[in-house]
Amino acid sequence: MDLNSSPSSSNTIPVVSTFASPFDGTSPPLNVTSSSSSSVRKPISLWPGMYHSPVTDALWEARSNIFERLLDPPKDAPPQSELLTKTPSQSRTTILYGFSSDYILREQYRDPWNEVRIGKLLEDLDALAGTISVKHCSDDDNSTRPLLLVTASVDRIMLKRPISVDIDLKIVGSVIWVGRSSIEIQLEVTHSTEAEDPDVSDSVALAANFIFVARDSKTGKAAQVNRLSPETELEKFLFEGAEARNKLRKMKKGEDIRQIEIGKVNRLEALLSEGRIFCDMPALADRDSILLRETRLENSLICQPQQRNIHGRIFGGFLMHRAFELAFSTAYAFAGLVPCFLEVDHVDFLRPVSTPSSFLFRRYFSPFCFHLCGLV
Repeated sequence: MDLNSSPSSSNTIPVVSTFASPFDGTSPPLNVTSSSSSSVRKPISLWPGMYHSPVTDALWEARSNIFERLLDPPKDAPPQSELLTKTPSQSRTTILYGFSSDYILREQYRDPWNEVRIGKLLEDLDALAGTISVKHCSDDDNSTRPLLLVTASVDRIMLKRPISVDIDLKIVGSVIWVGRSSIEIQLEVTHSTEAEDPDVSDSVALAANFIFVARDSKTGKAAQVNRLSPETELEKFLFEGAEARNKLRKMKKGEDIRQIEIGKVNRLEALLSEGRIFCDMPALADRDSILLRETRLENSLICQPQQRNIHGRIFGGFLMHRAFELAFSTAYAFAGLVPCFLEVDHVDFLRPVSTPSSFLFRRYFSPFCFHLCGLV
């Protein structure tokens, strides 16, 4: 579904490189004065997570008034007393990568095959989804305490076509469904030249749905979010689809999941019986197969303060970025061919990661799906 339903220019955020060009003597300004007042605002480079991606820099700069309130929430402020009703267009946000004209930005996102680094793009998608959720939940009242919004899960990420790093890229996202304390955000990545051509069908290169949950920043309990009122037929269609997915997720947590698990258990037992041959009688094992544990790669890291978000926790996008690149390396090492990313089935964030924390990634082949490509 195309979300490019004429987003207003004020909601389009240009992305620029975060490094100065080695060919000129200019450098990014450190002090930025707020447009709403004459006071000097703390530079974004000194905000939580000092090392940001270009998208995070652009988003935080564009929504500085909202984010500054989140950085320093009023003490003992009451919660939001009245829920607002907002439309998807109010949260719709577009970010534009000027790859064709910004050499430094292009180099920050280029992979060895002259395509966009998918792991870095996943990090940007999470940052944009977080900004959209903040916009929807904001009540524009500085006397109330803001909500704590966290990434709960990602409901399938699908790459529909390769994403070249030489063409301008656009990401459009908006809230498509809200529950009592949860928000679903749909994001679509397109090549901007294609998105502007009405005759090009199915120009979406990548689509993803992020689910955020709201917590009271003081008590940590679930908090209600502003209501959503779809306006167009497309928005109503997306709302109904998200509502159906939400009911399915709840059903899977109930009794019906037991029947689904029976088939998985039977399949698992068959796989284990094949694996026992390798352990007990390796001479009789299939020479074209190897044990799953032989494909495992691990990556340990310490989460530093530079990777924390506004709330002092590690970006969910940062974790997805690291998990994707480990999955890519695992597929590459196993097959000896360049893997082409296809989709992520589902990602769940079970608990927040604080700083400092040690983190261990273990990767086999799930949930990332790759297609193997021959080397040229």
